[in-house]
Amino acid sequence: MEREAKIPISVIIITFNEQDNIKECIDSVYDWADEIFIVDSGSTDKTLSIAKQYTDKVYDHPFENYAVQRNWAQSRLPIRNEWIFHLDADERVSNELIAELKEVVCAEAQVDGFMVARKTIFRGRCIKHGGHYPVYHMRIFKKSKGRCQDRLYDQHYEVKGKTIKLKGDIVNIITPDITVWKSRHRKWAYLEAVEILSNKHRILNVTLKGSPIEKRRWFRYKIYYRMPLFIRAWVYYVYRYVFRLGFLDGKQGLIFHFLQGLWYRFLVDYELCKRIRIH
Repeated sequence: MEREAKIPISVIIITFNEQDNIKECIDSVYDWADEIFIVDSGSTDKTLSIAKQYTDKVYDHPFENYAVQRNWAQSRLPIRNEWIFHLDADERVSNELIAELKEVVCAEAQVDGFMVARKTIFRGRCIKHGGHYPVYHMRIFKKSKGRCQDRLYDQHYEVKGKTIKLKGDIVNIITPDITVWKSRHRKWAYLEAVEILSNKHRILNVTLKGSPIEKRRWFRYKIYYRMPLFIRAWVYYVYRYVFRLGFLDGKQGLIFHFLQGLWYRFLVDYELCKRIRIH
């Protein structure tokens, strides 16, 4: 398959049993990205056979956590471009973002990183309310300037230098299988609880000044986690679903905001209680 003019960006995609997602993910970058890397951690489905139809840059590395995996990929892969783009297998790059990248990557010489909003699609509907969109993430940056934070959960990329927001989106396709999503919630809740209890010094150092990510963490650690266990999950859900207009996202939004805004927060508090009792 021939590709037309490419943007000097190296895309890194982390995978594990993503046969239902990987084709559309790669399709969204194949025509414009200069090179595509797949970093897999032992997939047993058709993920690798699909990926190899698009690129020969397929690597295997045992999975420890997302931060370790992403930083290993960034430091050990034979990346030839200065700009890298970290992408998850359940994400796609919008046409608007592609057009924008064609203009800014080479033109913005003084910029070291781009923050991009992530648009969530849940059961065919875009989740636009409840404070869920737009939320900006650092995903595209110069390899020498950025690195993933060493955290068990809620890892973000930190860039030393000038960063700007782009208008185009990354589109995140949430699995329609509620059982799978709830299983992931259980894993993430455990990791978040461990992260909170083992990194109290980071919680104390969060600031309201800085990037959108830092502001969200300030709210979480300085306000949310100072509320009573379990009650705060209800407070957050009501705030998100009522005051931030999550109900406007329809029946899909009802399920999404309930699971992510209430159910998941209950799981985190449950894991915190278990960890506190253990210690």
